[in-house]
Amino acid sequence: MSVGTSSAAGRGAGDDPADAPPGAGPGTDPDELPDGLVVADEHGRVVRFNAAAERITATRAADALGRPLEKALPLEDLDGRRWWQLTDPYGGLAIRGRQPERNLLLPGGREVLVTARYVRDWPTGPVSRVVVSLRDTEARRRTERSHAELIATVAHELRSPLTSVKGFTATLLAKWERFTDDQKRLMLETVDADADRVTRLIAELLDISRIDSGRLEVRRQPVDMGAAVGRHIQAYVAAGQSADRFLLRVEQPLPMLWADPDKIDQVLSNLIENAVRHGEGTVTIDITAAPSPREGEETGTSVTVSDEGPGIPEESMNRVFTRFWRGSKRGGTGLGLYIVKGIVEAHGGTITVGRAPGGGAEFRFTLPVAAPAYLAQ
Repeated sequence: MSVGTSSAAGRGAGDDPADAPPGAGPGTDPDELPDGLVVADEHGRVVRFNAAAERITATRAADALGRPLEKALPLEDLDGRRWWQLTDPYGGLAIRGRQPERNLLLPGGREVLVTARYVRDWPTGPVSRVVVSLRDTEARRRTERSHAELIATVAHELRSPLTSVKGFTATLLAKWERFTDDQKRLMLETVDADADRVTRLIAELLDISRIDSGRLEVRRQPVDMGAAVGRHIQAYVAAGQSADRFLLRVEQPLPMLWADPDKIDQVLSNLIENAVRHGEGTVTIDITAAPSPREGEETGTSVTVSDEGPGIPEESMNRVFTRFWRGSKRGGTGLGLYIVKGIVEAHGGTITVGRAPGGGAEFRFTLPVAAPAYLAQ
């Protein structure tokens, strides 16, 4: 294979499928590939350098074409050893066919994932091409940072209630007779509340894991959305909130909704709690029929929760449903709305945030009716 010097020769579609990474069909333009592609000929000189390789390595194809592979793509392992000298793709054992994916370093210390394939014209013949695939590690690093932040956040949130539980139980065990019944009740109520907090944190962690892995199970049953919201309002009133703080409006008739009642309660609890805790004035909940977000269904159910507080700053709107978003007031893990979005989407629904007519925050989620097939017959 001759060394290409033009853009067409260096970055054009290959006639040989071996020039492309696995999954690239015959005739695929290397510039359309999401991963970097670098190909060296039998002399070790670069003959292909696609657009993704330019982006990942910050090297122009024109500067790489025709150069020795170890010069055009100077890689080092994490111990600082020069990768091409270490692996010697054109020498060594004739049965070698590839290098598995591993983390390597570009000049400047930028980390990339590299896979190499050694192409031979016959099984133990000399290497006729070296095909290198490059993948940016930034997305993986973001995921790893997110997981690390999640662990740190949950560990921090767990420490406080567990310290309280340990302290009160140790005190009661050591000095039980010294306390009055009222003092014992107060300490045990505190332990009970902190145990509930730990349970909620663990449930959040499990929900995050299931959402991220796509394994959040939805057990659908008929759900009366108006009655579900009414129960939440009654609980707040029983806890001391004024009944005038809430306004529930239910449009009739509503389509029969099939959803997971426990998970819908979780969504409602989070949205109403946010409105009560962070909003002001009247918390309005509107339940209406709406076009279904799912293709092939005509109707769905929409729930809008709004308040009359200061609302969410415009610059924060696109971050509301991300992990650890807490708004202007600190407290909590900042995972609630991320979980809400995951639950709504697991039902095939959509959720949005905006500004309410009264100036506060407005959350609106819409669910498909998701009726079983036998009901449609």
